[in-house]
Amino acid sequence: MEARMTSPADPDVTTAIQHLYKAIHTGGLDPHLLALIHLRTSQINGCSPCVFASIEAATKAGETPERLHNVVAWRDTPFYTEQERAALALTEAATRIQDGAPGVTDAIWDAAADHFTEKELGTIILEIATTNFFNRINRTLREQAGKTW
Repeated sequence: MEARMTSPADPDVTTAIQHLYKAIHTGGLDPHLLALIHLRTSQINGCSPCVFASIEAATKAGETPERLHNVVAWRDTPFYTEQERAALALTEAATRIQDGAPGVTDAIWDAAADHFTEKELGTIILEIATTNFFNRINRTLREQAGKTW
């Protein structure tokens, strides 16, 4: 499989994306949590370059292979805190918004709100949305895992 094009973004879009990332990474969340959110979103969307990049970056930041390899089954493993579980539930609900899906229910929102401030929730939502944005671009362009951008 080959990518369909090299870059769909002009410099103004690139600048806007850099501002989004700055907002996300200054939002007060643990970088490990952001990595888990990015990884889970990318797994759901089947975005291999983002899954690859998530694992590579999280590993360099000190995340354990045990947690990275099991995020796909986070509900059934003991490796995540209640706070991380609330963020992962929000991640899945906000990502799976296809026809008929319930989306972010009050129960999911309330559980996340019990663990995060409003600013932190905003950061989580921005991470989920930005990851979904890139997942869709990468799937459309047929980007491959392991490519260095």
